Amino acid sequence: MAIEGLGWEGIGAWPGYRGVGVQAWELLSTAALAPQICVVGSGPAGFYTAQHLLKHHRLARVDIYEKLPVPFGLVRFGVAPDHPEVKNVINTFTQTAHSDRCAYYGNVTIGKDVMVKELQRAYHAVVLSYGAEDNQILGIPGENLSTVYSARAFVGWYNGLPENRDLKPDLSSETAVVLGQGNVALDVARVLLSPLDILRTDITEGSLAAIACSKVKRVWLVGRRGPLQVAFTIKVKLIYVPRPRKRLTELMIKSALEKPGEKEAARWASATKEWGLKFQRSPLEVLPAADGKQARGIRMAVTRLEGSGESARAVPTGEVEELECRLILSSIGYRSLPLDSSIPFDPKLGIIPNSLGRVQGAPGLYCSGWVKRGPTGVIITTMNDSFDTAQSVLEDLQMGVLNLSNSKEGFKSVRSILHSRGVHPVTFSDWEKIDAAEVARGKLAGKPREKIVDPQEMLQLISH
Repeated sequence: MAIEGLGWEGIGAWPGYRGVGVQAWELLSTAALAPQICVVGSGPAGFYTAQHLLKHHRLARVDIYEKLPVPFGLVRFGVAPDHPEVKNVINTFTQTAHSDRCAYYGNVTIGKDVMVKELQRAYHAVVLSYGAEDNQILGIPGENLSTVYSARAFVGWYNGLPENRDLKPDLSSETAVVLGQGNVALDVARVLLSPLDILRTDITEGSLAAIACSKVKRVWLVGRRGPLQVAFTIKVKLIYVPRPRKRLTELMIKSALEKPGEKEAARWASATKEWGLKFQRSPLEVLPAADGKQARGIRMAVTRLEGSGESARAVPTGEVEELECRLILSSIGYRSLPLDSSIPFDPKLGIIPNSLGRVQGAPGLYCSGWVKRGPTGVIITTMNDSFDTAQSVLEDLQMGVLNLSNSKEGFKSVRSILHSRGVHPVTFSDWEKIDAAEVARGKLAGKPREKIVDPQEMLQLISH
């Protein structure tokens, strides 16, 4: 069964927010000192948190810290190149960064260049929004063979994430297996199989050249459970869609059972590439090739489902199946890591323990996005989640939980720490110079943008 045309940017509903009255804020704004707030991470969670704080508190100042020189996190490094419209949120984030009460400081690694405790001394509130920078492991024999890659690293490679720029994936196999059936798995399959013209947006030139030489003709997306439990979402607009799971199931059934018309049949007959979904298969072992270095296939347990709906469990039947392939991509989820030892962290869930974004046992410390709730949902989910955390900060300001009578120096204090440690922060105007250079390089290559993938080159460009 092969199913075409399902996108990744499905969304949820727009919830109501816990409100703080305008009059109350006017009294607070005129009677209190301006709160100094910092946000760690410049992806969607960080920028949406900052946006809500700036909109709903007239005096709040928000500084956004990012370990890379360039902002926007997974919007820049995680969105597939054939979905450029999803990156339009960058325009909103840029408006936030241009506020005279907001500042961006890239090239600063929190937990190394500056510790969280030091941020807490410099700011009234610290919001951790740094996302998930690791991936879940399969935990099976053979997953460390050279032709087995995490989908996270593969996505980072074609999107120009500096840490993945030297990946050089082996694309010489005709069959690729993606373990997982979420939005990232679909992104990977499309990038491996799509015509180059569709990909020629902000994908890096090096990865585009490698994909042009790819021998991959077939991609299987493998999942432990059935079609009713797939994790990918339908492509919809920013409105509420009733019963999205039912709609998704209907689309899959229609695609699988409907007989194609003449034109469609002709197109299928002439297709040179294909992809499909394999349900109720759980990976047991990556099988090594004769050289003991590469993969030659994967052994999977055939499963049956216990229970129903999204809570159904996959249970091995005792039957085993092998699938021949050399290229294997693991797409079973991202994972957050602790920033430094002073922050509460639940290693099992991969989140910072919190209540509505308030970090447990740490007054003045907050979290939003994936590090708050786990690596699930899409951009609109993160927006709603981040607004909710920002609202917690605003409530704590109003109720006096955050003491504004203690003056905080904000970045002035942090700047002296960075200077003493030889760290040179990148401002948003610096980023705009990098941005202009990337757009200019892209124009020469016939693309909207050619990303600079070396942080040192970025810093040299802005004379740091």
